[in-house]
Amino acid sequence: MDISPFIDIIEDLNRELSAQQRYQRLVAAIQRAIPCDAIVLLKLQENILFPVAVLGLKNEAMARHFNVEHHPRFGRILQTSGLVRFDSDSDLPDPYDGLVDNDSGHLHVHDCMGSVIYIDDKPWGVLTLDSMFAGSFDALNPMETRAYFAAVAAVIKTSDHIEALETRAEHNYRVAQHLMSNDTLTQIIGQSAAIKIMFNEINTVAPSDLSVLITGDTGVGKELVAKSIHQKSSRAKQPIVQINCAALPENIIESELFGHVKGAFTGATSDRTGRFELADKGTLFLDEVGELSLPVQAKLLRALQSGEIQRVGSDQIISVDVRVIAATNRQLQEEVKEGRFRADLYHRLSVYPLPVPPLRERGKDYILLAGHFLEKCQHQLGVMKLRLSGSATAQLGLYDWPGNVRELEHLLSRAALKAIKQQGRAKRIISINTEHLDLALVNEVAIIDNFETEHSITQITQETGFREAVDKFQFVLIKQALENKQGNIAATARELKLDRSNLIRTMKRLNIS
Repeated sequence: MDISPFIDIIEDLNRELSAQQRYQRLVAAIQRAIPCDAIVLLKLQENILFPVAVLGLKNEAMARHFNVEHHPRFGRILQTSGLVRFDSDSDLPDPYDGLVDNDSGHLHVHDCMGSVIYIDDKPWGVLTLDSMFAGSFDALNPMETRAYFAAVAAVIKTSDHIEALETRAEHNYRVAQHLMSNDTLTQIIGQSAAIKIMFNEINTVAPSDLSVLITGDTGVGKELVAKSIHQKSSRAKQPIVQINCAALPENIIESELFGHVKGAFTGATSDRTGRFELADKGTLFLDEVGELSLPVQAKLLRALQSGEIQRVGSDQIISVDVRVIAATNRQLQEEVKEGRFRADLYHRLSVYPLPVPPLRERGKDYILLAGHFLEKCQHQLGVMKLRLSGSATAQLGLYDWPGNVRELEHLLSRAALKAIKQQGRAKRIISINTEHLDLALVNEVAIIDNFETEHSITQITQETGFREAVDKFQFVLIKQALENKQGNIAATARELKLDRSNLIRTMKRLNIS
């Protein structure tokens, strides 16, 4: 008896492999032990056999489903406790007709055998072997063959246990991550009038179970708002489960939302819990909900209306108690008018609409946010102290922030790295200057040096405070540039290295006509 296939099978149990890989390597090892032209491992589920590993058949075989009632050979194998051999001239139709490599029609006389695979005394599936030459299996030792099939059952049982443990570990990890995020309260930083209005809205809607639709530009912090709502709700001790609807391909979004069962589709080798089940008794956060396709929107609406879901591939109804918070940077009302978003789903999600203001409408909040991000950079980069120079802070105030808070964070992270490289990591206080910001808005510090007014910058700051000093600086700078360009807005914007729309907006704010 050749034991080398057993060695391969046992060694594979100590490798990190997916169930699909494990099954495929298993049938390859059996084929080395029992030479044959085709070998197929099939999983039984509700009287349907699904191929999970195939050698010697066409690729399309993996997508086939075999109803046992329609395939008497499979029926006989499942009804017999041991190995079943079919006569080479058996009149029972072969389920693999037309599927064998290099065969385009009816299978001719050949050897075929198979056995049911039992796991815990229950039929797990079937293993079949086919040879194109009659009598190929005549010389097989029955005890050795039985040993190989027993090894198959042992590997499958172990593989299923590994898969179940991995699935459970993934579930526990997700829940733990959500619970950990709840332990540390999410801090939304800001003191502007716009952000205070938003805080009031959060405090109003959070204690209820109403669905919330968070709207706002990319990068404004919609995820933080969703977490804040959850943390202030009665569901705070349960997880908030997030799914980014824009990040997942169309063919798996349904499985991610509702889960799936083994055999639901190719590659579904184990049960998977969907986000709705993970969020049971907690909150489900649907980020970028406007990116969902219309078919998925219909299934989502049905789940929201009934409070019930079905895993992909299963008829079982699962009841869930979930509060839904959705977010989008799209104008969903316009999407509804254009037929790209269901009106009934929009109304179901937007029971309480909550807009998040862009950074350009949040006054001095950018200064507070900059301080927060610099402190974060200090810990991440391992430096003593990072600070913004006055000119760098003024330059940030001139910018329109199309990428909002996220853009500010990324910009300061880059600036910190540049400042550290220039000034050295060992320096106690590392100063971020305009040259590190890489914003083409003003001509760096030289502009401030050439700022000619009847007061110095220091005097203005002492008399009026920082923000008013910046406003006065901007006012004089823009007025001088307008005079130089005879009031031509486009030419003035080019001279100041400002976007024309940014310049017009700043002029309106400063009442420059």
